Formats: sequence, structure tokens, C-alpha cells
Amino acid sequence: RVFSSSRVDMQFQRKSIIIDARGHLMGRLACIVSKTLLQGQKVVVVRCEEINISGSLYRNKLKYHEFLRKRMNTNPSHGPYHFRAPAKIFWRVVRGMLPHKLSRGKTALSKLKCFEGVPPPYDKKKRVVVPSALRVLRLKQRRKFCVLSRLSSEVGWKYENTINKMEARRKAKAAVWYKKKKVDAVPAQVARGKAREAIAPYKAILKNYGY
Repeated sequence: RVFSSSRVDMQFQRKSIIIDARGHLMGRLACIVSKTLLQGQKVVVVRCEEINISGSLYRNKLKYHEFLRKRMNTNPSHGPYHFRAPAKIFWRVVRGMLPHKLSRGKTALSKLKCFEGVPPPYDKKKRVVVPSALRVLRLKQRRKFCVLSRLSSEVGWKYENTINKMEARRKAKAAVWYKKKKVDAVPAQVARGKAREAIAPYKAILKNYGY
């Protein structure tokens, strides 16, 4: 299933929509997520470290260092707070697109969860993408871009290697599960084939009667 930004696919669901953020442009994805949250939908965004940002790493790093300079002069602990983790950076981008100081915006923001990697139980649930926010579809080929995990690690995030190890472990387990699923599916396919052959004469009779 593909999660699209069109009105047809944006219908309300009781379950959370789990978005795999890998290869999505940050601003475009945040825009669609914020609109979905305001409609009352719960959204979970996984693999935030794989989000792309248009523009070179050098340019985005300069922008982030400029942001780091913005603080309360007399007491920096009063804010603004400069998140380094990719999930928190994306969460803050979405917050900027919501009226988060009003009760409506607070409620919407409480329905959002962001994670690095794919933690349980989301590793065993169906994940979707947003075509209108994918970099391969929305950014011209020659344009430069950077990955959020690299930007985060260069401004103070310390868990890039940890997340990479955990993701490698998850992918290895998923590959074993998928291989077993394919093997288990063979008897069912054979049974369906035999059933098709068995009912073929009856289908021919029904076809003569216009069914």
C-alpha cells in the first residue's frame, strides 16, 4: 500500500499511519504529516536518520551552526533548544508547521511519534511512503542533497554507529523471515493450482449458462 498526499488516500483511520521516512525530503514530508495530524490522524515516522535535505551538506551545516548561535543571552537553559537527534529535528520541523501553542495544535502534536531506525513493534507492521515527498520524484537529478544522519552526527549526535548496528541486525532478521515466508508460501500456491484444475470443468459449465 502507498500512502499518498491526495485527498482520496488521506481518509481517517483508527490505527496509526507508519511512514518510512527513508529517501523523503524533510520539508515536504513534514508539511504532509502536519496536515494529517490536524485531521486527527495518529502518525508514526520511522527511520528519521535517512531523511534527505535539499542542498549540500556544507550549506546545511552552515545553516545549522547559525541556528546554534540563537539562544537566550542571559540564561541559555531557557531556550531555544537545539536538538541533535534526527527524530527530534524532524519533530521540531513538524511542530513549526502546527499551531502548537493552541490546544488544537498541542493535541495534533501529541499524535506524532518519531524514531531513528525501526524499533519494535513497528518492525513487524506495514510501513508506507509518501510519493509527493520522495526525493527521487521531487528533486532534480543534478541537485545536491544531504542525509540527516550525517548532518546530525557532525553537529553533536553520538548514536549514528549504534543505530546502524541495530538496523543491520533488524534487516538480517527480516531477510531470514522473508526467506521462510517464501518457502511456506509454495505449498499454498501448489494447492491453489490443483484447486483451479479441479474446478475448471465446472467453470466451463457455468460459463455456458452465462456466469
